[in-house]
Amino acid sequence: QYKSYTTEMVKGVIAGFENASLDRSVVAAVFTGTGPFAFCTGGNTKEYSEYYSLRSDEYGQYMELFNHMVDSILACKKPVICRVNGMRVAGGQEIGMACDLAVSSDLAIFGQAGPKHGSAPVGGASDFLPWYLSIEDAMWNCISCEMWSAYKMKAKNLISKVVPVLKVDGKWVRNPMIVTEDYVKDGEIVYGEYKTGDAAKEARAFVKEHQPNADFELLDKEVDRITWTFANLFPG
Repeated sequence: QYKSYTTEMVKGVIAGFENASLDRSVVAAVFTGTGPFAFCTGGNTKEYSEYYSLRSDEYGQYMELFNHMVDSILACKKPVICRVNGMRVAGGQEIGMACDLAVSSDLAIFGQAGPKHGSAPVGGASDFLPWYLSIEDAMWNCISCEMWSAYKMKAKNLISKVVPVLKVDGKWVRNPMIVTEDYVKDGEIVYGEYKTGDAAKEARAFVKEHQPNADFELLDKEVDRITWTFANLFPG
């Protein structure tokens, strides 16, 4: 279910960040998902519909837990690096923005989903997006539910670094679905936008074939570089 968080996961994230914050041996906390497809896609709608939809008081308590999860990331006394291994969407985008720095796979997408599905993105998106983006970009990204590429988010300063994760025949291949070779075309900024037409179809087929075997070597090297920098600074 693309790393959507259940109640148990929310509790686990809170415990993990509070432990990392207090552990003197920890230099930095790295927040990531597993696999090549998703960092986190927000709340687990299966759990919402099957359990919480008829238990409004318990859902209110669940939202207190969610808020505590965001607070535990913000309050962690160690630098928090968001290692974006895939989709960072909806509540996943919100908890990702609570981190201090983000480095991303170039296959990742970023955005909100709530307004398309009957909920409001007020668990952090409406608070955090204006910190990172211009106010109009923040409003549009929050409400429109458009999915923006990692390259577009890097250009707009939401994240720190984007690296390729497709290694084909020993060579790194940047996400072929996204325009990265041009910045301006016909007077419009095109860097980070999705390709269209036949080029898009061909690129999607390529990514579908190779994404299951994505190689995160460069992403991990970037996380290591940041962590090593922190390790050589004054403690705290």
